[in-house]
Amino acid sequence: MKFSPLILLLAGASIAFAQGDVSSEFKPGQSSPAQPAPANSGGSSAPASGGGNGGGSSFLGKDTPVFDPGSEIVSWDGKNWNINNNRLLEARFEKYLNAPPAVSSADAEYQKLLQTIMDKLAPGRVTPKSSDEAFQLLAQASQYPDDARLCDAIANQVYSAWLARKNGDRVNAANRSLEDERKRLEWNARVTAKENALDKTTGGSAKGSNAAATTQSKQLENDMEMQPIITRLAEVNALMKANQLKKEVAELQVKIEFQALIIQHFLQRRFQHVLIGTRFYRSIFSDGDSQLRVGEDAKSLFAKTTGMPPTVGTLDSTANEIIRDVRQGIDAFKFLLEKNELESATKRLAETFLIGEYLPEVRTLDREDKRRALAFVKTSNQLISAIDVKDYTLAEKLVKQLGETAKDFDSSKPTAAIETARQVSAMHIAKARNAAVSGDKATLETELRSATQIWPRNPALTEVSGLIFSQADVQSRALVDFDQLLSQKNHRQIYDDKMRFIAATAMYPDKQEQLRQVLDEMQHIETAIIQAQEIEKRGDYAGAWESAEKAFRQYPDDNKLNQLRADLTTKAAEFVRALRQAEDLEKRNQPGSSLAWYLKAQSAYPSSDFAREGVQRLTKELFPDSI
Repeated sequence: MKFSPLILLLAGASIAFAQGDVSSEFKPGQSSPAQPAPANSGGSSAPASGGGNGGGSSFLGKDTPVFDPGSEIVSWDGKNWNINNNRLLEARFEKYLNAPPAVSSADAEYQKLLQTIMDKLAPGRVTPKSSDEAFQLLAQASQYPDDARLCDAIANQVYSAWLARKNGDRVNAANRSLEDERKRLEWNARVTAKENALDKTTGGSAKGSNAAATTQSKQLENDMEMQPIITRLAEVNALMKANQLKKEVAELQVKIEFQALIIQHFLQRRFQHVLIGTRFYRSIFSDGDSQLRVGEDAKSLFAKTTGMPPTVGTLDSTANEIIRDVRQGIDAFKFLLEKNELESATKRLAETFLIGEYLPEVRTLDREDKRRALAFVKTSNQLISAIDVKDYTLAEKLVKQLGETAKDFDSSKPTAAIETARQVSAMHIAKARNAAVSGDKATLETELRSATQIWPRNPALTEVSGLIFSQADVQSRALVDFDQLLSQKNHRQIYDDKMRFIAATAMYPDKQEQLRQVLDEMQHIETAIIQAQEIEKRGDYAGAWESAEKAFRQYPDDNKLNQLRADLTTKAAEFVRALRQAEDLEKRNQPGSSLAWYLKAQSAYPSSDFAREGVQRLTKELFPDSI
């Protein structure tokens, strides 16, 4: 069924329902409801795609809600909002996760009562007796707190419908009496007409003026005798038509009120009460008229989301399908929880809660299972907040924690944000240090300000700020910078300023040895960079990337090498993606899938050492006897 967009709007639709008109075809104040009007002249607004009366209130606002599954954005009544980023829904979801399960004896009795009511009203089994018994059970069900007196509302509406039916029977009895009177009057009129014809025949033998006078007198007498009969006959016919019209008006009004209650329960996501309401509706109104009296925008919404016209049957089938979907969602949540895939499990539970908050499958979920999902939600929200305030130290800790908690947690985006901030901040700090050594105060302040904006709580920023302003001479500053860069493994900065550090360490043999090791390492890195650039010039981007990757795996902290590697990654994207996917699957102990990706990487770049070694390694693991 195509009801997904409708379901996504159920959480907020009850607000719009309270503001709009339920029916655009009949209102109690209309004087001629025998022929329903085609539209509500003042209450409905035009559909979202067209013009029309845009100032009025309608069933769901001024336009039909539209859901974009790609961006998860809902456009509704001229406003856009993300269904996954809504404070009201988040607060309600967290309240549910902390709530105890509804597994008490009272909860079980309540659910048993609702099921008994639905069974007594089930199609094919409903009888006047079972309908009366179901009506009596509504009063019992309404006493439970979880019901929120909704069964009372249904009972009141059923009672009103029964009263309207009784009034209709009285109208029918009155019409039968009027029909008898109408037949008597018609018989009297026919008898009188025959007597008049006989009098005319008898009086025809008279002659002259006496005959004319007699005829005129008889005609006047006959007219006076017929007039009360004709007048009363017209009154009886008018009364019969008025009574029939009153009966139709009363029945239509009761139908509209009953439909409004069912729709209200549907928008409140009380799907069990929707089924009870639709079954009572069918048992009371057996004339086959199940069309919903709703506005044009609501008709369009039902047609687009369910693929069917708006009827009581549509609400019934959609409610049943939603109940089934909720059960599947809970089963999926439990399975994912067993597999320790908390991210997917939490998403499935949130989706299920959104549409089935009041269904027993959701309300009886174990509290400990919900608490696991709650812990994941809180940590995820804390991670988002940490990245928002640029506390990357805490963010890195939370990413690691989420990765250990949830097997399916995707850490690529937060990790990329953290690493980018770390590298850019390190670059600004290095520039600030150089500016301090050279005495460039303006550049020093600018770079420190930039580093602070990128990572305000960077531990290196505090250390560097203190070191920069505490140095007395160039040599002391150089030695402090050397130690600082060495502790940060920022060998690139040491290499770029090697002449300054060579001079500064001339009197310190231990530091000279450290500097020599750094310079030797950087020489290897520079050689690898030059080699990769030469391979790149030949158009062999995959080979250039692999050359840079080999150096990166040995020296992962060099900024220049990282930048070259990043540039080459985009140029050899297909090969890099296949190789990374293969390595990731290998780490997850999925050798078969990993081997397939290694082979794909090898087909993209046959000379790849990484792909060749991976194929050999996994082939040996999968087929040890073949080697």
